[in-house]
Amino acid sequence: MMKTVLMVSLASPLIYGVGSFLTRSKSVATSIWFDYFKPPINPVSCSTDGHEFIILETRDAPPAHFLTRIESFSLLSEYRITKYESKVFEVDGYEWRLVIYPNGDEGQIKGNNVSVYLAMADTSSSPVDWEIYADFTIFLYDQFSDNYLCFRGNVRRFHATKSRWGFPKFMSKKSLRDQSSGYLVKDNIVLGAEVFVLKKQRIVESVTVLKPMYTRLRDWKIVEFSKLEGVWVSEEFDMRGVEWKLKLYPNGDFDSNEDLRSKGNAVSMSLVCVSAEKFTVHQKVKAEFHMRLKGRSSDHDSGKLSHWFTSSSTCCGQSAFISLAKLRDPENGFLVDDCCTVQVEIFVQLVA
Repeated sequence: MMKTVLMVSLASPLIYGVGSFLTRSKSVATSIWFDYFKPPINPVSCSTDGHEFIILETRDAPPAHFLTRIESFSLLSEYRITKYESKVFEVDGYEWRLVIYPNGDEGQIKGNNVSVYLAMADTSSSPVDWEIYADFTIFLYDQFSDNYLCFRGNVRRFHATKSRWGFPKFMSKKSLRDQSSGYLVKDNIVLGAEVFVLKKQRIVESVTVLKPMYTRLRDWKIVEFSKLEGVWVSEEFDMRGVEWKLKLYPNGDFDSNEDLRSKGNAVSMSLVCVSAEKFTVHQKVKAEFHMRLKGRSSDHDSGKLSHWFTSSSTCCGQSAFISLAKLRDPENGFLVDDCCTVQVEIFVQLVA
């Protein structure tokens, strides 16, 4: 298949026509574009008023280094997840990742465009004066045509004060959602990257943004509460394909340094992502949840908690969930015949 190569100046008003161009018939749009604006012979080295050019091209071959599929992409905005950082991938001994802003990230374009950047993932071990020059391409998969739209700029210098480069106006949300394009199909989007500083093993990431379902609640009755020592742990349970358990410390979490005053005076409670204990370093789960203690007339609620669960951060909770005085007050009805009922409500939003 012959490649279609386009050149767009960030300084030119034509950049605002890219979104509509992408949704038209490619053969017709190509003819219109080149009749209207004749590109120079060497577009990579050209600029206008100090602004760089972007090279757009289509190709059949997938990106050599990285590919990520994000399911239910629109839910990122609905859940107010303003930024998603992809799995790390390595090229020529350097670690990289894509940074995706589903609502854009710069001033006047925020809310109207999707922004995508290539970023250095970890530079903590690099020397003070480190710098890397890289020529990179960001890919958007056309699920109808089975090819890739490629965004490429000039060779970029990555260094301590500028460790990411990319495209703040990667694509308008209107164009992305246009049903005649194949870039967002059944709310799934596929993005990729190639980086030269050179070679090349593509890492594939699968990101699932889960659609809302009916409320998922789990309850446990704890008997002989006054005899509990150390920690009470619920049985493990499955929620949206992820294993969880609840931990309750009747006299406070003595492993926590959050609030030393709560130890011995309050009950601590935390949600543990059991699956995360076996995650690789790049796997993660995003969840919102409530923890509750059931009462006679009303429940004691932790409020909405949100956490990215990873292999290094498997649990989230409150060291002072409820004071022992409030728990034991018979007027509240939390502790009846030395028994209490705890409840957890979990909404798993994203699995990667």
